Amino acid sequence: MRLHSLHHVPFEGLGSMAAWARARGHRLSASQLYADAALPRLDHFDGLIVMGGPMGVDDEHAHPWLVEEKRFIERAIRAGKTVLGVCLGARVYPNADKEIGWFPVEFTGAARTSAFFSGLPPRLEVFHWHGDTFDLPAGAVHIAHSRACQNQAFVCDERLVGLQFHLETTPHAAAELIRHCRHEIVPARFIQTEQDMLADGGRFETINAAMEQVLAGLERQGRASNPPLQGISSPQKD
Repeated sequence: MRLHSLHHVPFEGLGSMAAWARARGHRLSASQLYADAALPRLDHFDGLIVMGGPMGVDDEHAHPWLVEEKRFIERAIRAGKTVLGVCLGARVYPNADKEIGWFPVEFTGAARTSAFFSGLPPRLEVFHWHGDTFDLPAGAVHIAHSRACQNQAFVCDERLVGLQFHLETTPHAAAELIRHCRHEIVPARFIQTEQDMLADGGRFETINAAMEQVLAGLERQGRASNPPLQGISSPQKD
């Protein structure tokens, strides 16, 4: 498959998803929107990955490229592409609590029959970094929630996945988030210290394995919608 990703800041990359894609022989490309990179034509990719960032989806005054990006994502959805969105999108507004660090999410009954989440345990400790919440899009299936945030994941049309939490985060990615957004780490119920967030490297391996299950579901759905590519000997680097 040809996977294209959208990036909003230089310190939030694909994390573990890049290694997964290369190991599976998928072709990677990316648009660094913060650097005014161009968006691709719809026929140049099969699946879209939309990464997060410290901005909100409505911060168009500070980030004008959000206007065209949202139109582009809508066109990709209407064109039948598989889409994974991580921590940026939908109608958002401030949550009662910020959630930064390692906290469990609980999966709904719908997750047990989902192509993306059926292999995951009912409760999983995952990495968070968000202060907003969102309303579920029309027709979305609610997949996960936490004590601090009711809407943590959803699926639409069995080809669109939205995650509020992070399964792709690696130790390096977490350290970069801390380095660039350290000012957000303040004493609060659902905010951990820098030391607590980086203390146990095994937790990253667990969530990265969970992300592989989600990606495998997207891969299956994408292959059902797009014919396999011919003549790919090695994937491109992002």
